[in-house]
Amino acid sequence: LELAKNHDIHSIAFPAISTGVYGYPMQEAAQIALTAITEWLQKNETYEIQIILSCFSHQTYVCYQNALNAPK
Repeated sequence: LELAKNHDIHSIAFPAISTGVYGYPMQEAAQIALTAITEWLQKNETYEIQIILSCFSHQTYVCYQNALNAPK
């Protein structure tokens, strides 16, 4: 996200990298991604950017929904 900002990019998409054949735990990946995005947005609240989280399966979508709805 910082690199996108440095290059004046205002739209970016992130897939759930390494959660397929490489076997990284999807729920953990979703939580890490959402935490990193949230923290960056809080520090850069005046920068306008559209962030797309690409979910290539229903299972990925559910993991991201669970991470979004998890108590903080």
